[in-house]
Amino acid sequence: MLERMGVKTGNRNPWLSGNFVPVEKELPLTPCAYTGAIPDELAGGQYIRNGGNPISNQDLSRDAHWFDGDGMLSGVLFRPGDKTGTIQPEFTNRFVLTDVYLSAKTSSRLVRPILPSIATLVNPQKSLITIVLDIFRTLALVILSHLPGSQKAIKKIGVANTAIYYHDGRALATCESGPPMRVQLPELGTAGWYNGKTAEGEGNHKTEKGPDFGGSGPLGWFREWVTGHPKVDPNTKELILYHNTFFPPYVNYSIIQATRKTGTQDNPSHQAHILNRPVPGIASAKMMHDFGVSSAFTIIMDLPLSLDPLNLAKGKSVIDYNPRGRSRFGVFPRYRPQDIQWFETNACCIFHTANSWQTDSADLERQSVNMLCCRLNSAALVYSAGNITPPKYDVPNELQEEEQCRLYFYEFQLSSEGNASTILNQWALATIPFEFPVLRDNMFMSAAKYIYGCSNSGTTFGAGLGSVVKLNSLVKINVETLIARGRRSPPIPIKGCVDMRDINSILASEDPEDPIKVFEMPIGHYTQEPRFVPRRNGTTEDDGWLLTYVFDESTHLSADGEPKDDAFSELWVIDAKTMTDVVVKVRLPQRVPYGFHGNWISQEEIADQRPLDKLRSIPNSKSMDANPPLREGGWKAFLGVLK
Repeated sequence: MLERMGVKTGNRNPWLSGNFVPVEKELPLTPCAYTGAIPDELAGGQYIRNGGNPISNQDLSRDAHWFDGDGMLSGVLFRPGDKTGTIQPEFTNRFVLTDVYLSAKTSSRLVRPILPSIATLVNPQKSLITIVLDIFRTLALVILSHLPGSQKAIKKIGVANTAIYYHDGRALATCESGPPMRVQLPELGTAGWYNGKTAEGEGNHKTEKGPDFGGSGPLGWFREWVTGHPKVDPNTKELILYHNTFFPPYVNYSIIQATRKTGTQDNPSHQAHILNRPVPGIASAKMMHDFGVSSAFTIIMDLPLSLDPLNLAKGKSVIDYNPRGRSRFGVFPRYRPQDIQWFETNACCIFHTANSWQTDSADLERQSVNMLCCRLNSAALVYSAGNITPPKYDVPNELQEEEQCRLYFYEFQLSSEGNASTILNQWALATIPFEFPVLRDNMFMSAAKYIYGCSNSGTTFGAGLGSVVKLNSLVKINVETLIARGRRSPPIPIKGCVDMRDINSILASEDPEDPIKVFEMPIGHYTQEPRFVPRRNGTTEDDGWLLTYVFDESTHLSADGEPKDDAFSELWVIDAKTMTDVVVKVRLPQRVPYGFHGNWISQEEIADQRPLDKLRSIPNSKSMDANPPLREGGWKAFLGVLK
């Protein structure tokens, strides 16, 4: 199939193989067949998952990384019946029409993406000249996009491929290389960039006054870059986020208040917007993907994983990990980043936090802030996700740990003096691999009892050359029970663990009160990050369903490991309480490639979207091939056009 598409398949990158292969076809809302009984709570809502799906994909021997790619949203709307009461699932998938996507789409000569691959930036074997030329190629393409004849100027380089959130009448697709992109539900059309005040396509976008994400000055373009994981407070409806840049102070912090009153707004905040407020205490540019937020505190993670172009001048990769460095956690009251307190411990990587909450005490010396996160004890995943052998580090024995990614508990004790502070607890809750954490939305930023996530019953989250992250298990962890057990009998700090069983021992358990439950996919099936939807009038926190995309590789991949022409994925609805029953399987009209993060948007939220005057579209006129041809054949090859 790929050869018929004119795709080169020599030296195939594993991250461009199997169900990681991008899909080309976009579908409007399309009715789907299903088995089982669809829960009434799903009626009118939509499950949406984001992920990288590179549009320029002809050169399959190029550098490629799992984190690369143009954003593609894949959603299932549960359309309620008008008279019959039946619920009809409908699938749609749409590219997020970023500047980069539109520029690539209108230039058929491109055979690889406009932006450098993260695999290029992280590879210690790449020469300085190779990296510089790749960056220069991107700059040249951006400049060319502004010349007469171009169909779309690239003003922002965000690809919006990480996650999707709903805030204050807007659905926002995110990625930390730019501001969020507003999309319209349920069709998943793209409105445009959101600047903290309004989004493109909204009637008042050009007339609304006041500060926005970037602010003024020559560095405003960098300050408007927003974390791929902003947080929405389930009570105040505030949108809390940070901006990671290459220049001091390196991290800025914003809070966007909700201005629309909704029936679910129990405790609206009366605070004003906070925009681009500096977070003190960070000394260099970092690869910072997530952070923690409780109902009263924010946690910034300054880990020894740098993302800094200046690394090239030091003989390092742009993305570089220092296993001898220190992991620093900055905790501050939500509205006062200037009051930050720093906590230090051993080096690690954390891409995703699960939940944060504080103990309530009038005595600050007894107040602590807790965080659950997925802690890796190395940066191996950063390399293996780009088909790169992780470098060998000379690490002292006292700092060496078993290769792992586990659900980890931190407890930071605050100090009224604001001096060096104490990490009261830091240990893993279980030994099993654990990533892509989710929980019930209304328990976020409080002491939730359950955290759900993904695991693999056959391997770890992987450090070897060519290994890929494929997930065959969903996990439910009673964190309340395991944290209490750890407090009673504390494990060894940093390296210790509360529940020492492997995943097969947990699968064999018949204890109905087991604090860890695993739903293992059938052989050959792989899952993705789930999303929790609560049962209406449920009696317990876990009373609801997990929604997740599932792909059967044993049926839908050919003998050479590539997707068949008629391959398709399914959306499974799993009982989140029992972790044993699949109540619904929705057959989708095509594959959903393995991707990143999703969300559940309720019927009420879809109906409450802010009005739009227009959506982005792909230009109908001639493509950039109508531009005057580049005079030097070598430049054509360098820029990644026809060779």
